[in-house]
Amino acid sequence: MDAENQLRDFSEFDPRLALANYQFPRLDLLTPFFSRPVNAEKLEKDKGIIVDILEFNGVLIERIKATVGPTLTLFEIIPAPGVRMSKILALEADLALYLAAKVRVTGPLARKGTIGIEMFHPVPDKVRIRSLLASDIFKDAPMALPVAMGKTMNNDILIVDLAYLPPLLIAGEGKSVFLRSLLLSLLYKKHPAEMKLVLIDTSGIELTLFHRIERHFLAKLPEEAQAIVTDRDKALRTLNALCLELDARCDLLKDADVWHISDYNEKFVRRGWSPAGGYRYLPLIVVVIDEFAGLLTAEIQISRLAQSGRSAGIHLVIATQCPSAKVITSAIKASFITRLAFRVASEADSRTILDNRGAELLHGNGDMLLSIGPHLNHLQGALVTPEEIKNVCAFIGAQTGYADAWLLPGAAAY
Repeated sequence: MDAENQLRDFSEFDPRLALANYQFPRLDLLTPFFSRPVNAEKLEKDKGIIVDILEFNGVLIERIKATVGPTLTLFEIIPAPGVRMSKILALEADLALYLAAKVRVTGPLARKGTIGIEMFHPVPDKVRIRSLLASDIFKDAPMALPVAMGKTMNNDILIVDLAYLPPLLIAGEGKSVFLRSLLLSLLYKKHPAEMKLVLIDTSGIELTLFHRIERHFLAKLPEEAQAIVTDRDKALRTLNALCLELDARCDLLKDADVWHISDYNEKFVRRGWSPAGGYRYLPLIVVVIDEFAGLLTAEIQISRLAQSGRSAGIHLVIATQCPSAKVITSAIKASFITRLAFRVASEADSRTILDNRGAELLHGNGDMLLSIGPHLNHLQGALVTPEEIKNVCAFIGAQTGYADAWLLPGAAAY
C-alpha cells in the first residue's frame, strides 16, 4: 500500500496516541512572581545626574533613554558628533560616585548605535521561572525545543530553540540552576512521545530530582535499572550507546533521502515511511551532562555527538563548574560554539569559556553572558527551586506513562 492510500485509510500517524490523555504541567506548580514597580521619579533624577556629569566634563549627548531590568538599569545615550568613547569610559568612577551605585560603561551596543551606562541595583530582582513560562512569547513560540533563557538587560524575555542552536557549553557558578530552568522549559512544551532526555550527573545531586519522570521522558540503557546516570563507567557506556543511536538515525535519514529529522518525521507522520520497512518515529533526544569535568575520557564521543547529532535530533548541553583549559579543551570548544558563562574566578577562566573577558565581573545569582556566534548577550537567568522541580515531576510522574524508559541501544550492540 503506497503512502497516499495509507494516509487515506488510516489518517496521519499520531506519536502522542499511546499517551493520549497526558496533561502538560500547570503553571500553578511553580512559585508565583511579583514585579517590582518602577520608581519613575528616581529614574528621571538619575538621568539628570548622568546628563549633568557628562556635560560638566565636556561630553554632549543628543538623547538618553532608560530601561529598568531585573539586575540593573540601562541608560542608553547617543553622544554628539565628535565625542570619543574613551572620554565617556574615563567618567565611570564619577558616575558611580554621584549615582551612589556600581556603574559600568559599555558599548557601543550591538545593532543600536548607542553607548550603554549600566547602573546596578543594590538588590537585584529575582527572575522566577514562572514569569518566563507564563509569557506569551514562550507559550506561542513556534519552536521544536523552546528554552526560556532569561531576561535581557532591556527586560525582554529571550527564548531560543535548542533544536537549531549549536551544542551548548555552560560554565561557572549557577550552571546547575540554569539546567533546571532549561529542563523545565522543555517539560512545559513537549509531549513525552516527542522528546527524550538523557541525564548524566556525575555529582549525583542535581539531576536526580528528575527521577519521577523516567517512564515519560527519560532514556536509558536496557540493561540498567535506573535511567539517570551518576556513575562514570555507566556514563561512558551511555555515550557509546548514543553514538550507535546517531549512526542508526543517520542511516534512516540517508535511506529516506532527507537530511534533517524534521523532514523525516514529517513524512513518517504522513505515512510516507512504514515500520514494516524498518522505519520508526524519532523523538528528539536532549543530552544533559552536569559536570563534564568528570568525563574527560569521553571527549571523543561527546565531540562526535556535538558535531553530527543536531540533524539527527540529538542535542547536547554540557556544564562544568570550573572552566579551566584542562577541562574545556580546544576540541570541546570547536564542537560547542554556543557558550553560556556564569560568574567565574578569573579573567583567564572567562576567556576559556567565552574567548572574551567579562564573566569574572558577573554578580552571581543568575547573572550570565550568552555567546551565540559573534554576539555576546547579558542576561539574568531564572531562579528555579528544588521544590518546583519536585512539584512538576510529581505531577508528570503521577500520570500514566510508558511501561519503561525509552531504550537506547544495549551493551550487545557495542
